[in-house]
Amino acid sequence: MSTRLGVEADLRRYADLCRAAIPGYLPEAGGPVHLVDPVADYLGRPGKGLRPALCLATCEAFGGSLEDALPSAVAIELLHTAFLVHDDLADGSELRRGAPTLHRRYGLPLALNAGDALAVYALAALRRTRDRLGPALAERIAAEFEFMARQTVEGQALDLGWRIDNRLDLQPSDYLDLIMKKTCWYTTILPLRAGAIAGSRGRADIEPMIRFGFLLGAAFQIQDDILNQVADGGAYGKEPLGDLLEGKRTLMVIHVLAAAQPDDRARIERFLAASRPERTYDEAAWVARCMDDCGSVGFARAFAAGIASDAESAFAAAFAAVPASPARDFVRALIPFMVERTW
Repeated sequence: MSTRLGVEADLRRYADLCRAAIPGYLPEAGGPVHLVDPVADYLGRPGKGLRPALCLATCEAFGGSLEDALPSAVAIELLHTAFLVHDDLADGSELRRGAPTLHRRYGLPLALNAGDALAVYALAALRRTRDRLGPALAERIAAEFEFMARQTVEGQALDLGWRIDNRLDLQPSDYLDLIMKKTCWYTTILPLRAGAIAGSRGRADIEPMIRFGFLLGAAFQIQDDILNQVADGGAYGKEPLGDLLEGKRTLMVIHVLAAAQPDDRARIERFLAASRPERTYDEAAWVARCMDDCGSVGFARAFAAGIASDAESAFAAAFAAVPASPARDFVRALIPFMVERTW
């Protein structure tokens, strides 16, 4: 099994390949500066690169070349960036990858337009799979993208709806249902399935990728929620306690609502019922301390560890027909990395 440093090095290598290819999938230079600059902004900030890396590595593990999956990987990264722009707008986020969010830097209209453009460019990149894989496989991968997009926007609506309706009766199973739609389909399941289709030329059984991708993506999201609460914002690159300030129903929020003393629960409920501008950082910090006292972070860590453990057997099923290779080892090594990462 690879070390964490080895995983990070491989992750950067795959991500850099995708990042270097992206300009070739964008319109030629000379467009309006008020479109070109915002579009290039997030793309120029170093991110994890997890989604394209997972697509490229899975393609290699299933016998393909990096070029076979590159259009899909680029399309995933462009669509991911579009989602980030729109998510930041919906959440009122202040920071993304260590710098002001697009709407803070350029204003809401230009940020919204840049997010739309990135989604359009993702579709254009996806069409390039036909050149490499032919029409039949290109259509299969396009269908995967379409299904993923439907799941993701439904998940986003569910997440926003919980906040609008001030849901306080949620269970961990509700949270898992949410992140299956909002996180797992586009973060892990789609990259795995698209990579396997491209690498095997459509011969692989990709159904086991759903369970493996769900468990891998769930471990990723829970750790992301934990980092938002415990990280200082430096390496993590987002606003500290941003999830609490936005009123998100994370696994830790669900836990503390069940575990807190009545007076503390009532105060947490008032905090969650407030509007985004009414929630103060000091009050969010108090909620975070209450979570610590109630063991909510520890609960989330243990929950993520259990999911990661289940992901090991799911990986074995999804990659059962795949011979040993560095690419296969990298995908497997992502399982512990998801819950150990600090950024």
